[in-house]
Amino acid sequence: MPGLPNMSGMMKQIQKMQEEMARVQEELERKEVTGEAGGGMVRVTANGRQQIRKVAIDREVVNPQDVEMLEDLVAAAVNKALEESAKMAQAEMGKVAGGMLPNIPGLNLPGM
Repeated sequence: MPGLPNMSGMMKQIQKMQEEMARVQEELERKEVTGEAGGGMVRVTANGRQQIRKVAIDREVVNPQDVEMLEDLVAAAVNKALEESAKMAQAEMGKVAGGMLPNIPGLNLPGM
């Protein structure tokens, strides 16, 4: 039928994109970012899959009389690490999707 996209070609594009996305997800598990709080006194490292890998706390910030401050710093550092991790993941997956999806006939995505 005229006007229908080449289904075989479209399926190959989708399969190629799925393979590339799986490869990127494996890479994201190995890539790391760090979020800091308290001028770097609390550092949290996360991978590109939003998994916390390490928490480092300088001794100077450990005050038994002010546990709430330490809790706040840890929470802030975790949130920054996860935010950076999500940005990294979005950028890496966007490279795959942006490079593949516009080539699929009949597929219109906003921003691409």
